[in-house]
Amino acid sequence: MGGIRLALSWLTVLPARHDPDARAIDRVAGRRAIAATPVVGLLLGATCAGLLWLLLAASLDPALAGLVAVTALALLTRGMHVDGLADTVDGLGCYGPPPRALEVMRSGGIGPFGVVALIVCIGAQALSFGSLAQSGQWIAIGVAVAAGRVAVVLSCRRGVPAAGPTGFGALVADSQGRWSCALWALALAAAAVYAVPGRWWQGPVVVLAALALTAVLTRHCVRRFGGITGDVLGAAVEVAVTVVAAGFVLGG
Repeated sequence: MGGIRLALSWLTVLPARHDPDARAIDRVAGRRAIAATPVVGLLLGATCAGLLWLLLAASLDPALAGLVAVTALALLTRGMHVDGLADTVDGLGCYGPPPRALEVMRSGGIGPFGVVALIVCIGAQALSFGSLAQSGQWIAIGVAVAAGRVAVVLSCRRGVPAAGPTGFGALVADSQGRWSCALWALALAAAAVYAVPGRWWQGPVVVLAALALTAVLTRHCVRRFGGITGDVLGAAVEVAVTVVAAGFVLGG
């Protein structure tokens, strides 16, 4: 429960109580919080699905409802994940050694690569969520949002180093064992069986493909930056949510 409370305080705007002493948030606490991150994803996914149901019940256009839902997710997560996506893409698009790329990521501004990444991901998520809601695929919406948080667990798996000795990456990198990664991935794939009516296989295939893609992204970031950062984890969240949501729409 301590891990869930810390994950909620880290990853959402909810006033979850945790030890205010920063010294208590060590790698052990970080490992537990990352392991509980998919639980936060389930809560956010249920909230997103409920909001979309209300918006469609109010006769709002599905595409606009999807955009409102994506905006709500960004607000509920303090915009950390979309900011991490933009910073990571800018860093990957930067010429120069890892220290230069990390400097670009920490600059606070958004470059052209980051802007394009945000437009593509936010637009794809909004349209996909709207389409899924219009079809009544509420489980698919919840699974898509949760998939981004399962991707965080996999991005912090054993053998993945941090890009530096300090920061969020140093607190959670190389903290998740094989069993934690495997169990969350299998649980997500099992839930995805119910995501696409009439094609039980499509959901698990999409989920596993998205997790594999984020694993490749993480590995590339390790090569480019020397390890992962909090921004890289945010990028993993947004990429996984986008791929899963769009994948569930494929085939009509």
